[in-house]
Amino acid sequence: MSPLALTPSLETNRIHLMPSMRTPYWLFVVLILLLGGLQYRLWVGEGSIAQISGLNRQIAEQQGENQRLLERNRILEAEVMELKQGMETVEERARQELGMVKEGETLYQLSE
Repeated sequence: MSPLALTPSLETNRIHLMPSMRTPYWLFVVLILLLGGLQYRLWVGEGSIAQISGLNRQIAEQQGENQRLLERNRILEAEVMELKQGMETVEERARQELGMVKEGETLYQLSE
């Protein structure tokens, strides 16, 4: 037997190598597509960085609004307590908002 008969021809080697080279190529393409899909979701899709940034901005705005409303509520609560405790505040409001006067008082209205 000759040494050439024992070694496979170059054509046979090429045929056997081609399918094994294609498998990693397709795997590489699939991985690239998967990576692209994940990147799309990260930057554009639901739960993306842009959406989370927008939600964080809305949360900050809402917290500011909540603080403003809490302060307004504290002021109103103090005013209610003052109205419940003394008549001076009630009289002051009646004078300012309703234009009322006490008995025995004379109202002088100056016009310019």
